Formats: sequence, structure tokens, C-alpha cells
Amino acid sequence: MAKQIELLFENTEGKTVRISLDQPVEPVDTLALNAAMDKIVTDNVLISSGGDLIAKKGARIVERNVTDVPLS
Repeated sequence: MAKQIELLFENTEGKTVRISLDQPVEPVDTLALNAAMDKIVTDNVLISSGGDLIAKKGARIVERNVTDVPLS
């Protein structure tokens, strides 16, 4: 099972920008996560095709399972 943490931000066009990071530390330290996301927004270190990141929208852990299906 592959796990990622997705950080969701809003850009200047009002669209959601997702940053995915592999192998998140669990349980998630929500205070550290909030501080890191605030720092990304306030320092304006990342931009998207829709402009600067202007606000946090959320964060989530995503698991992905892949099962191969044999072809006959």
C-alpha cells in the first residue's frame, strides 16, 4: 500500500493546488503540519499555473492499492 500525504491549497484563481509527499509520518503532527503549510503560504515559495498559493484548504492521507489482474 502506497501512502501519501496531500497538502491542499487555494491559488489566486480560486482553484485547488495539491502537493503530494510520499511516506508520511503517522500519526500526523497537526501542529507541525499547520505551521509548515502556513510557512509555504506566507513565504510564497511555490506558485502554480493559476498563480500564488493564498490559503490552506486541507490535508489528507491517501492510500492506494494496486492489484494486478492476470490476462488470459
